[in-house]
Amino acid sequence: MGPPLFLSLRSCVKYHGMMDIFEQKKLVRAQAYDRRAVLHAQGGGAAEKAAGFVLEFVSGEVVSAYLPIRSEIDPRPAMLALHDSGHQICVPVIQDAGMPLRFREWTPGCVLEAGPFGASVPAEGEWLEPDVLLVPLLAFDGKLFRLGYGGGYYDRTLVALTAVRSVVAAGFAYAGQRVNEVPINEFDQRLDAVITEDGVFDS
Repeated sequence: MGPPLFLSLRSCVKYHGMMDIFEQKKLVRAQAYDRRAVLHAQGGGAAEKAAGFVLEFVSGEVVSAYLPIRSEIDPRPAMLALHDSGHQICVPVIQDAGMPLRFREWTPGCVLEAGPFGASVPAEGEWLEPDVLLVPLLAFDGKLFRLGYGGGYYDRTLVALTAVRSVVAAGFAYAGQRVNEVPINEFDQRLDAVITEDGVFDS
């Protein structure tokens, strides 16, 4: 039997009282880390299956993905397929706390260096502005809200990008990372879709 189902926000309130949003997110985040680790260990070719749906979904020229850490689903099969299809690929680079992300071009075999929080980033390359972002996450819900790691980097980035032009943000996740409800506040940005090994969630 797999790990227990996540608590919905309603259950959090029922069993833990009227927690503030920080405590609600902390609780669901802890559960989500554990659940994602199980899904990652099961493998089953999920990353390769999800890559096929990425190719069907993406229409923009410049696509941001990420180089995976911990138990994040691996987007590199999708990145390679997109690169071979003529897309420019970039990955996020953290500039400073409280600042939006910047995106540096990634190509197969490029030289990488250590970035913040253990993520690898290209050592050199052009700075790009993505048309489509593949976003890592801990959990997502049916309303397409995402639970991240708590730094707010993608939320700030999406606000900055959409203020000047149209972009599409799609979560990239295991299907089993879906939960009943993600606790949110006014700063959380809704995704346009979530792409998993089971297909694309877009409503």
